[in-house]
Amino acid sequence: MAESKTKKWYVVRSVSGQENKVKDYIEKEIAHQGLEDFVDQILVPTEKVIQIRNGKKINKERVYFPGYIMVQAALEGEVPHVIKGINGVIGFLGEVKGGDPVPLRKSEVNRMLGKVDELSVKEDNVVIPYTVGETIKVIDGPFNGFNGTIEKVNEEKRKLEVMVKIFGRKTPLELSYMQVEKI
Repeated sequence: MAESKTKKWYVVRSVSGQENKVKDYIEKEIAHQGLEDFVDQILVPTEKVIQIRNGKKINKERVYFPGYIMVQAALEGEVPHVIKGINGVIGFLGEVKGGDPVPLRKSEVNRMLGKVDELSVKEDNVVIPYTVGETIKVIDGPFNGFNGTIEKVNEEKRKLEVMVKIFGRKTPLELSYMQVEKI
């Protein structure tokens, strides 16, 4: 058969927290066995999240579907056995005992890949956790430690207009979401 093998998307279950390591193992093993023709891509869907630790912003990538790795492959011959035999792989999602792994439907693939694209495009998906009238504490910048009341929320710029009492006088400040926390 001269035509290329039909590749479908499958979900491989892995030990949670080891997704990227397992992805590397699969890639290395497929290359080692010379099975690259059978496997197109291996994805670990992640999202970018921002955490604040000690007042510092830390960009982190978090696995979006913990314990799941997407593999686009033609599961023929040795390929499923090679993948299943890899350290940290639990098996394929939707697999019946003794049966073949079940590929994802096109709609599911599009949804998952759409999610992957959407997550990588989305700058920082910090939900807008603030409302007007709420009291907050400034945790970053020159007014660190001051409390204030939210006057305005600007979602596009991810800024808050906060009224802070400084030396007995109310002073308006424009602060980013990252510079304040709820009390």
